[in-house]
Amino acid sequence: MAITNPVVNKVFDDLDAFRDFCRFENNGYPFDEKALYNKQHPIWIAYEKHQNYLRAKARGNKKR
Repeated sequence: MAITNPVVNKVFDDLDAFRDFCRFENNGYPFDEKALYNKQHPIWIAYEKHQNYLRAKARGNKKR
């Protein structure tokens, strides 16, 4: 049975992306579910900075 609520889907998608960031990036952050959406947690801050970097990199590649 699939989850049909888009808000719940977004939470699970964000959790998967955050887990992948903690597992596969070179920084080796420990995965902690409590950090999800916590703007004061240092791992979440690093994740948001990484996401912003990826967005800016994509914008830069689009201009060329």
